[in-house]
Amino acid sequence: MSGVHSRLTLKRPWSHELEVRHSRFVAQAAPVASPEEALAYVQAVRNPQATHNCWAYKVGPGYRFSDDGEPSGTAGRPILSAIEGQGLDGVVVVVARTFGGIKLGAGGLVRAYGGAASECLRQAPKRVVVPRVRCSLQAPFEFSNTLFHLLAGLHRETEAYNEAGLSVVFALDEGELPLFQEQVRDQTRGRALLRVLERLEDG
Repeated sequence: MSGVHSRLTLKRPWSHELEVRHSRFVAQAAPVASPEEALAYVQAVRNPQATHNCWAYKVGPGYRFSDDGEPSGTAGRPILSAIEGQGLDGVVVVVARTFGGIKLGAGGLVRAYGGAASECLRQAPKRVVVPRVRCSLQAPFEFSNTLFHLLAGLHRETEAYNEAGLSVVFALDEGELPLFQEQVRDQTRGRALLRVLERLEDG
């Protein structure tokens, strides 16, 4: 299995609570597959009784964050930095602060929001997500045995025979695709048609 394109995310939602000079910071984190899912999670867990509900998410190259009324740069950005600092992807973190009557200052807020998010993510169970591709392979009958040998150990969804020969739909790790394409081309003398149907994720 190639881990070239693998990424690390959370196995399940997690939370962590931190108290700093009577202010209570509750961090809640979850794995998400899209920006829409991340924003839905923010709305679902925001605490209406909290003074601020600050958040950040990172999904692939996309990210967003919000200070939710805290001084600019003191909450959302430190939460995002906590996600990136632990090499995570497909993750959203919401940190709700209940003000305790003592102002923390910009530096104190950065440390509190970033610290709550970081500790929450550090404790949360992780999993590796490996991108996979779903492919179709068509080849003349004469290459059936050769191709079944190449496909051994791979998850095959369908196998069928038609007037063109053998037709198989299967999945494999994305990182293994270039070598597989080369083997199919060489062993069928370029007479097989291999197409990538869609990109999947398998964790």
